[in-house]
Amino acid sequence: MTDKRSKDQNRSKDQPGRKRSPTKPRGPAKADGKAEGKGKGKGRGARVTARPLATRVKTARGRKNSSTRWLKRQLNDPYVVEAQRRGYRSRAAFKLLELDDRFGILKYGARVVDLGAAPGGWTQVAVERVNADGGRTGARQGRIVGIDLLEIEPIAWAELIQGDFLNPAAYHELLTLLDGPADVVLSDMAASATGHTATDHLRIIGLLEAALDFAASVLTPGGAFLGKVLQGGTENDILNALKRDFRSVRHAKPPASRDGSAESYVIAQGFRGSQKS
Repeated sequence: MTDKRSKDQNRSKDQPGRKRSPTKPRGPAKADGKAEGKGKGKGRGARVTARPLATRVKTARGRKNSSTRWLKRQLNDPYVVEAQRRGYRSRAAFKLLELDDRFGILKYGARVVDLGAAPGGWTQVAVERVNADGGRTGARQGRIVGIDLLEIEPIAWAELIQGDFLNPAAYHELLTLLDGPADVVLSDMAASATGHTATDHLRIIGLLEAALDFAASVLTPGGAFLGKVLQGGTENDILNALKRDFRSVRHAKPPASRDGSAESYVIAQGFRGSQKS
C-alpha cells in the first residue's frame, strides 16, 4: 500500500511554485464604464450588484432604535457606498441612471429641468448625460436648471434656483436660465410621509399633477417627462392626460429603489405639444 503522504509530496513536486489564491473581500461593485440599454456609451454605467460586508451599529445612549436601524441600513446599502465613491450626493442618482439606461431619456445637448432637485443627485447625473460640461468632444452641450424649496449646494455646469416652481417669479427665472424650451422635465419630488397610505398617495399625486402642468408649459414637441408616483400608478385623470399629450407612457421601478419602497416612476416620451389654448 502506498503511503498517502508520499502521494501528497509527489503531487506538490509536480506543481512547483503553485500557491493558493487569497480570498478577496467582498465589496461594492465597480462601474464597468458601460451603461446598459439605450443610454449605452453616454457615461458611467449604473450597475451596482455586490453587497459590502455588513457593518454592525451599536446602539448609542440617547439614540432611538429607529435611528439605529436607519444608520445600519445606510452603512450597509451598496448604493450608498457607491454613491459616495463616485461623488454623487444621494443614492437616488442611481435611480435616474438606471431609468435613463433603460429608456434613453437624457441625450447630448438636451435642455433639462430638475424639479425638487435637492440635494442634487439627479442634477449631477443629468450634467453627465447631456454633456453640460462639454466634455464630449464633437457632441452638443446640454443645459441643466434645478429648482427646489431647499437651498442646493452649487453643482458645476448646472444652474440652481431656491424657490417654488409654481411661483411666477421663480418660473420666469427658470425660463431665462433655460434659454429655450425644455427637452426633459424630471421630478423626483415627494411630500413628507404621514404614514397614512391614502393621504401620502394623494399628496404625491398632487405634486405629480403640478409637475405635469409645468412640463406642458415648457416642453418642446418630442420632449420627455419623468416623475415619481406611488404603487398603484397614476390616477385615471392624470394617466389620460399623459396619454393625450405623449406618444408613449410607461411605468417602471428601478433596481435602486429600496425593496420596501412603494415608489415607482412614470416615463412619458414624445410630447405632442401643449393642448391648452
